[in-house]
Amino acid sequence: MSRPAATTSSSQFVTKSAFAALAVEDVEEAEEELVREEHAPPSSDTMEPPKLSKSQLKKLQKHARTEKRRQAKAAARAATAENSPRASPSLEQSITHSVVVTDEEVLSSEAEHAPSVPSIETDQKDVSPALEPPRPHPEFNSNVSMAMKSDTSSPSLAEVHSKPITDVRELTPPQSQTDVERAVKTKQDAQEAERTKKRQNLVTRTLWTFIMIGGFMGLLLMGHAYMIILVMLCQTLVYREVTTLFSLKDVSHETAEFAVKGHKDPWSKTLNWYFFAVTNYFLYGESIIYYFKHVVFTDGQLLPFATNHRMISFMLYTIGFMGFVLSLKRGYLKQQFGLFCWVHMSLLLIVVSSHFIINNILEGLIWFFVPASLVICNDVFAYIWGITLGRTPLIKLSPKKTVEGFVGAFWSTLIFSVVWGSYFMRFNYMICPVHDLGVSVWSNVQCTPNPVFIAKEWEIWAPLRVFLSQLLGRPVAVIPYVPYQLHLLVFAIFASLVAPFGGFFASGFKRAFDIKDFGHSIPGHGGMTDRMDCQFLMGVFTYVYYSSLIREHHVTVGSILQMIVSGLTVEEQLELMRDLKKYMQGRGIMTV
Repeated sequence: MSRPAATTSSSQFVTKSAFAALAVEDVEEAEEELVREEHAPPSSDTMEPPKLSKSQLKKLQKHARTEKRRQAKAAARAATAENSPRASPSLEQSITHSVVVTDEEVLSSEAEHAPSVPSIETDQKDVSPALEPPRPHPEFNSNVSMAMKSDTSSPSLAEVHSKPITDVRELTPPQSQTDVERAVKTKQDAQEAERTKKRQNLVTRTLWTFIMIGGFMGLLLMGHAYMIILVMLCQTLVYREVTTLFSLKDVSHETAEFAVKGHKDPWSKTLNWYFFAVTNYFLYGESIIYYFKHVVFTDGQLLPFATNHRMISFMLYTIGFMGFVLSLKRGYLKQQFGLFCWVHMSLLLIVVSSHFIINNILEGLIWFFVPASLVICNDVFAYIWGITLGRTPLIKLSPKKTVEGFVGAFWSTLIFSVVWGSYFMRFNYMICPVHDLGVSVWSNVQCTPNPVFIAKEWEIWAPLRVFLSQLLGRPVAVIPYVPYQLHLLVFAIFASLVAPFGGFFASGFKRAFDIKDFGHSIPGHGGMTDRMDCQFLMGVFTYVYYSSLIREHHVTVGSILQMIVSGLTVEEQLELMRDLKKYMQGRGIMTV
């Protein structure tokens, strides 16, 4: 019968000796135990080896037979692995794992019958087959030998833990030349596929770049109406891409019940696009009334819509608001109100900005075309300077942007703006405000140009005049310039220093939703929002700058007609007509 341990120190000693015999403890711990054994006082309990019970002997015998069968299976798998080298790398791991699991089973059986011996957890990473196992304690050796005598067909405990490791080393075939060649070929194929994909993306991106440039120039030549249609198409695509990012998700218990029962999402796309249409009706109606007063207020069918335009727009919005309130349902409330705010934010940033861009077109194509070109130019030069000299990151939201590219694009855009704008300001088709949407580049457009397009001379300061005359060898008194060129410098500064932040804003937007692009509207370029992020900001600035500092505020026939129609009664209008007729007859302009 087994004898319980007398002291805690002897129990720990016996347990660690068992681990040393199983080659689980490392060399340092074994040396510490040997030193402790030499200085430990002799004990009567440790002089005689403890006997194992019958159940322990049976478990050890069963373990030996199980391990013998595992070794046979490992040998069979190794023989198969010689013909198929791909299976060899996992063979050593599987056999080593089986050996470690077997050790844990033996120790667990020991722990069951010796509750006074505390268990010690071991780390499989410390097991090293290359290290020679430390000297086992004679007490545990005698118990193991007694167990092995009862089954002569079973291998010894030392063979159980030493032979599988040596067998793994012998059975693991070396990596053949075919495997190396196959691995190299696979890596080369992956690299080639990646290069092919990049070439295809570059070709697609380049092709669609020329398609967009050609389409844009074609619509520009066809007239103002086609440019307005282009802007409206772009804003529609951007609005669709942005509003698609927000979707109602089933997050509440009631929402899940609705989804199971097959209820349709109460906040459908109908109200989204309804608010979009109402906003466009209001904003573009304002533009049409302002720029085409001479047409709208002389047409009897359009007159009611023109005089009551704002009231009609407000009533349409109120209908949409009431529809939203009626569509509210429990389980969707938080998402519905979130989408309501999301839609209005999109309308403010997208539709209102597009409205200002269309006003720029109606004021003259040059106020739309040149600022948009400056944004594109700045983007291109930022890329060129970035890949050439870029070393310092500019902003974390856009890791590819560099300080060198940002500064280089600034100076490049300044030079480009003066050259590009000075060329297009020579054409009346570009600088004249629109009065007829049917005109094109082939039409004979005539107008009184804005004073900013009229050349002027700047008189040089007298000391500087003398210096320049001596330097150039001829008299220099004035420097010719066009005021529009000074405005071009302002547009270039804004396009280089401020407009890129529209792109940074869009980059942060994409990071917030963990997406690469807003959509796939343009092959190779992502979504329309990815191309229009800076243009919206530039368009708004151009309109505010032009309307504040450049536009001429003078009385027009349209403005007077608007005052007459909206401010005078029918009797007053007739009286005005009679007085005006008398005035013209008195001047000889009109006969009786």
